[in-house]
Amino acid sequence: MDELKRTILITGANGFLGQKLIEKLIDKSQYHIVATSKSENRNFIREGYTYRPCNFTDSAALQSLLEEVHPDHIIHTAAMSSVEACENDPTLCEKVNVETVYQLGQYCVQHDKHLVHLSTDFVFDGKEGPYKESDTMNPCNAYGESKVASETRLLSTDCRTAILRTILVYGVNGDPKRSNLVLWAKKQLEDNNRINVVSDQWRMPTFVDDLADACILAIEKEASGIYHISGDEMMSVLDAVYHIADFWQLDRSLINPIRAVDIGQENNRPRKTGFILDKAKTDLGYAPTPFIESLKEIEQQFSFYNR
Repeated sequence: MDELKRTILITGANGFLGQKLIEKLIDKSQYHIVATSKSENRNFIREGYTYRPCNFTDSAALQSLLEEVHPDHIIHTAAMSSVEACENDPTLCEKVNVETVYQLGQYCVQHDKHLVHLSTDFVFDGKEGPYKESDTMNPCNAYGESKVASETRLLSTDCRTAILRTILVYGVNGDPKRSNLVLWAKKQLEDNNRINVVSDQWRMPTFVDDLADACILAIEKEASGIYHISGDEMMSVLDAVYHIADFWQLDRSLINPIRAVDIGQENNRPRKTGFILDKAKTDLGYAPTPFIESLKEIEQQFSFYNR
């Protein structure tokens, strides 16, 4: 291994953001990339990096991986992100979303390394959005609570860490099993399926390419502290799906507006989040892609991924 190269460990490498990070980082010659996820490698791109399977619920296995790889930077994208899964298995949620983060933070403290940790708009209750980084956290579900705990424990150490909170990530990569709001809505409408879409939840959706770029900027600047990373256009989930339908010239009449209360999300999802992005734009040079422009990029990327 080239000793002059800095090693980046990407956790959750089979995930949506993890795969996009690999794609973007393998072109940067100054880094050696090590990717890890629980299962075997599912990435579209298979060359230019090292892959190591690791079950993060096994703290000894994680420690062994860290000692083997000895990363200079860690981008921690792995998480238990389903609201319902976190409610149903609080023990696993605590292990994955809190204890693992603390273990990574302790490694970085001991070896003076840098950690980028991904968090969420769900640390807020959605009553006062959009939010700046210093606003009071008040989650309304177990997933949000676990992310608050992970941030708090991480910041209680001396770890050099950038915590990137994000919102409703969308886009496309090479894994056909990975879906999100844009791909789901597009596929359902193309198949002439009627879809129910929430009209009274507001977000600033985040293009996955932008989020990956923000992670890389945080590494390059060795940023510390909390940063809000999202798109900069507030819209309801329903409005987002209307934009998707219009862009691909699909039938709007198949979209059925519903309320959060109709699907049991009145109290366990924030109503309106959104971020104030001034800090990320100023400190990191973060520049979000407008929503419609991102759909144009996604359309171009379909051919690259043979999708």
